[in-house]
Formats: sequence, C-alpha cells, structure tokens
Amino acid sequence: MERIPYLGQTIYRWQVGTSSFLALPEKGARLMNWNVTLGDGSVRDIIYWPEIATLENFANVRGGNPILFPFSGRSYDKGEIHHWRADDGVRRAMPIHGIARQGDFRVTRLDEGGFSAQFVPDAAAKELYPYDYEFVVSYRFDPLGVFVELQLTNLGTAPIPWSAGHHFYFTLPWSSGRTRKDYTLETTATKFLQRNEQGGLVPGPQINTRETLDNPKLVDLIHTGLKREVFAVTEEGSGARLFFRAGTANTNPRDLAVVTWTESDKAPFYCVEPWMGPPNAPETKIGLHTVAPGQTQKFYVEITLD
Repeated sequence: MERIPYLGQTIYRWQVGTSSFLALPEKGARLMNWNVTLGDGSVRDIIYWPEIATLENFANVRGGNPILFPFSGRSYDKGEIHHWRADDGVRRAMPIHGIARQGDFRVTRLDEGGFSAQFVPDAAAKELYPYDYEFVVSYRFDPLGVFVELQLTNLGTAPIPWSAGHHFYFTLPWSSGRTRKDYTLETTATKFLQRNEQGGLVPGPQINTRETLDNPKLVDLIHTGLKREVFAVTEEGSGARLFFRAGTANTNPRDLAVVTWTESDKAPFYCVEPWMGPPNAPETKIGLHTVAPGQTQKFYVEITLD
C-alpha cells in the first residue's frame, strides 16, 4: 500500500497480485478505481474513474463506487421527491442516494489488504437520519477481486430502518474494438420494476435472463426476485467475466435488487448496482430492513474477475 498525492488530497493505492486499487476512504469511503495488468502487459480498467480537475464536487463524480446510505435511489413522501417519513411520523429531507457518499469517514483500519472506514455524520446528516448508530464500510482487495461490506450497528433504543447499496461504475467496453452488444448481463431475476414519478414501483419491461448491454430496456431497470443472489457480466469471444455475489447477513435477502444504468449510449461506463432493495424503500417498505437496538446488520458484495 502506498500514499499518493491527488488534487490536494492523499489517496491510497493497493497492489494485490495483478490488481491495483485506488481509494479515498475519508471522502465517502470511495473506491475510485480497480485495474488489472494482463498477461501481455496491458492494463484493463475494471472500475472506471474519469479525469477530473478538482475534488470540489467529488461526491457527484461519475466513477468509482459511491456508497448509498441509508437509502438507495430516490426517496419520496406522498409523491414528493427527496423526502421520507420515519416511524415517528416526522417528515424529513433525504437526498438522492442518501447521506454517505458526500460525507466524511474516519479510517479505522488501513492495511495491505484494504481498509475500513466509519461514517462521521455532520449536523445536517444527523437531522436527516436522527439515530444513534455506527455505519462502517469495509473493503478487502484480492488479486482478482474485491469484497465490500456495509455494516450498520444500532447503538440506540429505537429500531433503525435502512436499505443501502452500491453504485459501481464499470469501464465499458473492456477491450478495443468491442461495443456494448459484446457484453451480456446474466441474472436469476424473476421480477422487473421501474420507479414512477410519484415514487411508486411499477412493472418494468420483461427481459431475458441473458441480455446484451446495448438493450435500452436495461437502463434504469430494477431486477429483483432473484432465485440466487448471484449475477454476472461476460464479454463475448474472450469469455472474460465479472461475477457478482451479494447478500445480507441476519436478514432475508428476498428483496435484493440489481439496478442497471448508464448515462448515455456513448458513456465510457456501465453501472451494475447491487442494492438491499428497490428505491423508495422507506415508503413502499419493499427492501426496507430494520436493525433492532443493540443489533448489527451487514450487506456484502463480492466481485471476482474470471
């Protein structure tokens, strides 16, 4: 592990086997980039990170893996976006994807295998999510993979709702001369949903268990009802594959969601996002998990390169 100056900050670089990882744990616990040196000496970017000139808008950079906490996607209260209502009946604001990706973290573990960082909510975050808790993001880096775990511990006396997730930006295409048509997403999803303008969940377009990433129906589609909590993206011809395994500890993973999204046809990235549940979980209760006082829940994602 080494420290590298970057736009006035210090980021960390891990070299684990043929894989290299870059992260800025103190800012959103953000994994920025993962790349692999191939047998011919060339370097393949797995997790995309763009060229940027400043860190002023770091939370909104389209790259790396923003952490979505306490809720993934957009939250609504009675049709009004960017709000949510807790069990106490109080209506509160909630930014898209929550409060962690733009928040500060305190590093609690930093070693040759990865890092752990604890969220340090500021006054605004405490007002939006008024619980006594400890939220920790932990990464383990492997020669051809990455394991990340989100852990929420309830330190108070009231149950805590959450439905967190990840927003992985993957470089696409992986190889020169390829297009999105050369990449196949495979899941065991049995239900496909989309979000309407009032925050409700409505049936989405039906797709096959194997779909190429050039299919526009995949954009902003929620894949849920997974028979198994695994999914994969494979490059045609080479057979190179990203294999995902995701799940929750101590809770039922039945509402696990995988969201597929990209910014445009020409974007150099494609997002495959494991979430604990669909968006607007506080209102729909679908994919909403509750941590009892004194208890801990975990949501993990493991990605391996085959």
